[in-house]
Amino acid sequence: MSRIGRKPIPVPQGVTITVMPDNTVIVKGPKGELKRQFNPDMRIVVEDGVARVERPTDRRDHKALHGLTRALLANMVQGVSQGFTKELEIIGVGYRAEVQGKNLVLNVGYSHPVIFEPPEGITFTAERTPAGTTVIAVKGIDKELVGEIAARIRRVRPPEPYHGKGIRYRGEYVPQKAGKAGRK
Repeated sequence: MSRIGRKPIPVPQGVTITVMPDNTVIVKGPKGELKRQFNPDMRIVVEDGVARVERPTDRRDHKALHGLTRALLANMVQGVSQGFTKELEIIGVGYRAEVQGKNLVLNVGYSHPVIFEPPEGITFTAERTPAGTTVIAVKGIDKELVGEIAARIRRVRPPEPYHGKGIRYRGEYVPQKAGKAGRK
């Protein structure tokens, strides 16, 4: 029994959900518009300010699609109404980031700066904290795209296990290694 799939999705004020005959769903809200095509077996019903996902049978694949479809639809509704933010921290002496125009410019120990051009619907902010770290915020309405761009930024210089220098998600724990033993 899919508990997530059975949960209704509350539709906030100002958000409209349109279901096309080919099971393409268009969600419009104050922050923008998202469009996605779902599996034709799943039935999406919108009524009285609530969206529900219904499955045809109790087959294993339908149960899996039920929860997935509901989660994706709920993320679309939240994205167009509130948006998503993923924050990263840059830790290391001389490591920094800044926003030039729309692009994010990273100086993280390479001989050249690494420049990220944001795709459509993504914005960057970078600010320095009093603790000496730089915090990068990746913002957008598509949760999948925000997470993918944040992962690409982290991949430029992942945190290393000896000193912890690099780019990490905000609040991420990086286990530290002891280093060489027996040094005198």
